Amino acid sequence: MTEQTFYDAIGGHDTIKLIVDTFYEGVATDEVLRPLYPEEDLGPAAHRFTMFLEQYWGGPTTYSDQRGHPRLRMRHAPFAVTLEARDRWLVHFREGLDKANLSPELDAQFWAYVQHAANFMVNQAG
Repeated sequence: MTEQTFYDAIGGHDTIKLIVDTFYEGVATDEVLRPLYPEEDLGPAAHRFTMFLEQYWGGPTTYSDQRGHPRLRMRHAPFAVTLEARDRWLVHFREGLDKANLSPELDAQFWAYVQHAANFMVNQAG
């Protein structure tokens, strides 16, 4: 018998897609974050983020299969990730998690990870 992954426990692709779609709905109109996304269409960024989160939480390895190692700091280095940008990013991610309505335990685990990741991405003061 195999142990259930976090990915499976939260509802898999559909749940992650809901979180990411909600996140990008916020980003689309956020005056701090939107300039950090050079593509006019946020769809490709949402797709990459979905694949990353799926892989991180034990789902398909499509992200690495298509893009190699995540190298999050390196991939985000060209962008000014300030404390303000981090805070805005967390606001929109929190909206996605709230919409997903996970159990308190699963929500807390997901939220702890994204807070850590958001802090890790900060590369400029301000």
